[in-house]
Amino acid sequence: MEIKLLNDSGQQASTLQVSDVLFGREYNEALVHQVVVAYMANARSANRAQKGRSDVAKSTRKPWRQKGTGRARAGMASSPLWRGGGRIFPNSPNENYSQKVNRKMYRAGVAAILSQLVREDRLMAVEEFKVDAPKTRLLAQKLKSMGLESVLVITDQFDENLLLSSRNLHNVLVLEVSEADPVSLVNFPKVLVTKGALAKMEESWQ
Repeated sequence: MEIKLLNDSGQQASTLQVSDVLFGREYNEALVHQVVVAYMANARSANRAQKGRSDVAKSTRKPWRQKGTGRARAGMASSPLWRGGGRIFPNSPNENYSQKVNRKMYRAGVAAILSQLVREDRLMAVEEFKVDAPKTRLLAQKLKSMGLESVLVITDQFDENLLLSSRNLHNVLVLEVSEADPVSLVNFPKVLVTKGALAKMEESWQ
């Protein structure tokens, strides 16, 4: 399997041979969906809480007598039918939204995403990707010269200049290989990977 190797102006300089196991896999939509949904579910903090009828600060006194008023009978103001009453099935902060995905399934799902990106000509490689100073303007100019607007950049090692330069660009995300996730790979229209990052991907994910 070959992918494009770009130069600094965004033109194809040559091609790069990559692993067929990681970049030549058939697309499995059901598996990719499961991996993406599980990743998003596992990121939920589950910190929302609602009050049941025993938790709301309401009097337990009967609001009015049972008969003779012409109104519907009522037992207490904490009833779920009343405004300000407790919820019937309240959300608990102890809810567990996590979904288990086996390591083999996760790797197969990521490989299917990467392979589809290659087929759709959305994944490209560069020798290295750096900026001289931590300035947003420099990175924006570099990406513009390469013809890239919304892009996920995956590097093989931490680059402080690149990270600081990308923070104010809402359509650019810079990640190391260990931080790359299926949701980011799916969301961005273009993925730019350094040559060193490709080697680490093949070492870690196949």
